[in-house]
Amino acid sequence: MQTQTIETSIGRIAYRQSAGSGPTIVLIHGNSASSRAFAPQLDSPLGAKYRILVPDLPGHGESDDAADPAGTYNLPGYAAVLRQVVARLDAADAIFVGWSLGGHIVLEAAPDLAQARGFAIFGAPPISFPPAMDRAFLPTPAMAYTFQPELDEDQARAYVAAAFRPGVGELPAEMVADVLRTDGRARGQLAASIRPGGYRDEVAVAADLKQPLAVLHGAEEQLVNGAYFDTLTMPTLWRGRVQVIDDAGHLPQWEQAKRFNALLDAFVTEANA
Repeated sequence: MQTQTIETSIGRIAYRQSAGSGPTIVLIHGNSASSRAFAPQLDSPLGAKYRILVPDLPGHGESDDAADPAGTYNLPGYAAVLRQVVARLDAADAIFVGWSLGGHIVLEAAPDLAQARGFAIFGAPPISFPPAMDRAFLPTPAMAYTFQPELDEDQARAYVAAAFRPGVGELPAEMVADVLRTDGRARGQLAASIRPGGYRDEVAVAADLKQPLAVLHGAEEQLVNGAYFDTLTMPTLWRGRVQVIDDAGHLPQWEQAKRFNALLDAFVTEANA
């Protein structure tokens, strides 16, 4: 699928768009990834049904690196770019879906997306400040690479492997390449931004949402602690519970694409009813 670009205040942002003409779904990828992580959604019956938009974050994929890393590579900076993309592509009333870092970006932006039909997150436990990292995340060695500016190929492969369920075989070459392509300053600045006032209280955002919130979770996650969600107040939680996807880790949209797509299809249908 051909990549298109738009100009924003931070530079050129690349995005992919599916062939569908139904309600819009905006998918936001994770740290050190790209829109290619959503190929099983773009190139599928789901993509043929809905208008799916997937931008590459600044410093990721085919988008420009940030000229102002400190002002861009953090949750408010990414959320500001998302709002520009939404405005340029006429997607204000979309369903916004965020994976991993993308889920935190969606929560950061949610209070400013008043026309959104709904939100969905996965691999992104809402955090407040100080973040309860020991409760929200699992003690996985590769987690340290999330904030490490420079990664070699072995480290990139370990980072990608941790996103899959345990025992995964050959890793997708494009995912490793995306880690190596990512502007290392994006990881470093993300770490620096975890400070008082550095991001919205995501626990409060989830508690105050008026739109439906879907939370998906891979049953074999190596990074996120599924039990943490039970400690949160999420009054608009879709179907009243976290949707657990068996035989999947941090990448259910890739590992169990058919099941993931069916859940997303149902959520979009119900949110637009």
